[in-house]
Parts: sequence; C-alpha cells; structure tokens
Amino acid sequence: MKITIEDMKINYICEGEGQDVLVLHGWGANIDTVMPIINLLKSNFKVYALDLPGFGSSDEPKEVYGSKEYAEIVKKFIDYMEMKRVILIGHSFGGKISIWLGSLYPEIVDKIVLIDSAGLIPKRGLKYYIKVYSFKLLKAIYKGVFFWVDEKSKMERFYRKFGSDDYKAAQGIMRKILVKVVNENLKPLLKTIQAPTLLIWGDEDTATPLYMGKIMEKEIPDSGLVVLKGAGHYSYLDKFNEFSIILNAFLLPNK
Repeated sequence: MKITIEDMKINYICEGEGQDVLVLHGWGANIDTVMPIINLLKSNFKVYALDLPGFGSSDEPKEVYGSKEYAEIVKKFIDYMEMKRVILIGHSFGGKISIWLGSLYPEIVDKIVLIDSAGLIPKRGLKYYIKVYSFKLLKAIYKGVFFWVDEKSKMERFYRKFGSDDYKAAQGIMRKILVKVVNENLKPLLKTIQAPTLLIWGDEDTATPLYMGKIMEKEIPDSGLVVLKGAGHYSYLDKFNEFSIILNAFLLPNK
C-alpha cells in the first residue's frame, strides 16, 4: 500500500489488531528486513512498517534530509494513520529516527525499542584519521591521474572503488543524505526521552558498537540494555529466538 506525504509516495504495510506498533528499518534496508518482527507481533498488536523515503518502494526525498526531517515524515505517517499511543521499534537508522520521535513527541510514544541503534558519533582514534586522510589523498591523486575523464564520472568511479559500502550503494541525493546523517550526534536528546526504552544490542556489532548501547542506557532515564551474545549489527536476526523472548517480555509483561 502507498500514501503520499510531502509529494513522496511512501510504501507501507499494516498487519494485525491491537495497540499500534511502528517498526522502522535501518539504512539501506526496507520493510522486508523487519518482517520477522512484524510476524512476531501481529497476533497481539496492530503493526505498521514503512519503507523510509529513498528505500524500498518509497520515493526519494527531493531535498537533503537529516534524521530529524525523516522523523517529521514518520510523524506525518503516524498522524495519517491516526495512531494515538504508539510503540516504536527502530533498528540502526530506524532507531535514530525513534530517538527523535521520542524526544519531540513524548505525548504519542508509549514505549521504545532501540535495536543496535545509530545516533552517536563513534570514537575516532588515530587509525580513523589515517584512513580519512589517506582517502583524501587518494581522491586528489585520482582526480589528477584520470584528467581526461569528466569530473562527475571520475568521482563516481572513485567512490565506487574506495568509498564505504553504504556510500558505494547510495546514489544521487541519497549519498548526500548519508553524509549528513552519519555526522549527526543525538546524545543531547537521549535524556529528554520519557518513554520506557528497551535497548537490544549484539556484542559483536561493529557498525554501532556495544559501547554506544551502554551510553544510551546511561543517558535515557527509563531504559535497560540487553546484550545478545554472538550477535552482530542485525542482532534481532542473528539471535531471533532470544530476541523474541526479550521483546515479548517488554511489550507483553502480563502474558
């Protein structure tokens, strides 16, 4: 199903009956990647999931959005669907959007589940800066060596060869959006979240390492962190049985 929000067609699904739950996928993903969560919850909840703008079958933004602008689009989706007290479940970038929603609109958020959530600037040591400056040097060399190639094609070829996996996969405006969102720091928002918040993290997550979950647990007033041993950035898939037990205990404490 699709609806139009700010001149963008947004693809979504809705399954089940009960209290409203909204599941938000991570960067580069789509509804399909969170279907295990939807299938787990739809017998007890009315579960929504949408392809965020620029992903899956939804249109790309026409401007360079940050995570706050994404959150505002999701808020309009919530209003359109007439959700009153929603449970937010966000993985990675979807968690970042959930942090914004929990901070800006506490009156509509009942509970939050953050799974391997983005939102903090990673610790950057010497190795990081060596990598950054090496990348810049390679870029300068590449521009000089392939002087006969037009600038746009030259840089596209360079980023396909040397850029990060997410950067290589992104095209056009989504590449600019990626650069913007990865440099955002949502730490100041964490203490403003009022909803009870469950943090679920893989101890082998290298994209949003476990120390980020520990910081979020410390900063969010009513929160608790559960660590899934042997799980990576998609901890809910790596350890789905454990994840299911933990999620149901948080959302259905009396069952």
